[in-house]
Amino acid sequence: MFGSYLERVRAVRPLIHNITNYVTVNDVANMLLAGGASPIMADEPQETAQITALCSGLNINLGTLNARTIEGMLAAGLRAKELGHVTLLDPVGAGASDLRTQTAIKLMDAIGFDIIRGNISEIKTLAKGSGTTRGVDADPGDVITEDNLPEMIHFAGDFAKQWGCIAVITGAIDLVSDGERCYVIRNGHPRMSRITGSGCMLSGLMTAFAAANPAHLLEACAAAVCTMGLAGEIGHKRLLAGEGNATYRSRLIDAVDQMTGEDLEQGANYELR
Repeated sequence: MFGSYLERVRAVRPLIHNITNYVTVNDVANMLLAGGASPIMADEPQETAQITALCSGLNINLGTLNARTIEGMLAAGLRAKELGHVTLLDPVGAGASDLRTQTAIKLMDAIGFDIIRGNISEIKTLAKGSGTTRGVDADPGDVITEDNLPEMIHFAGDFAKQWGCIAVITGAIDLVSDGERCYVIRNGHPRMSRITGSGCMLSGLMTAFAAANPAHLLEACAAAVCTMGLAGEIGHKRLLAGEGNATYRSRLIDAVDQMTGEDLEQGANYELR
């Protein structure tokens, strides 16, 4: 089933507007190209609404937040919703500072995102309106495990209902919920957490999957998570002696670029709860 969502991205080639962070902007652009979509990056407030009108999806990432980009994010988000475009929020570091937490909630209230993707600490912070994270990483005490999986599935569903969105919580075990159903995904490799930008790349890719498959947002988001996780597995297998994180990042992008719908069908590791 999920293979068709990847093939649809490549058939439609959606143009995705990314207001993302300058640490990973190039990786996000390359991941979108690898998945079959087309990226555009624009965060100047005077043009964000106009640029997003040309696109079919908007990916907002709080990674390198500043006052100027907040204005641009709000303008783009309101325009995207007016036009019925898919919108995604990646609340990087929510809980690490009041500015990040309050900005995320302000944008969520104003825009009403279709998808919110973050780690468990970020999503818990947004659910409560306050919290803590370890920089941009999940707090060590916030981990989704097989033991607490039923509780975390319930939490993801409640968050999805609270904000009227697809809730995507990524980690060692990934959860994708619309409030009624939840995909539990076990693709991926631990090395993905050791490179900068794997989450940012996923958010861009997920926006493309959603924009190309707007009538099936839950499945499209789950398919994107499986694609990224499977690429992480493939990329690790392709590492040669002496190669490390820098090469792994490239292998990850290459794996998505070369992945077929059939590859995804065979490699996706998920269950629906």
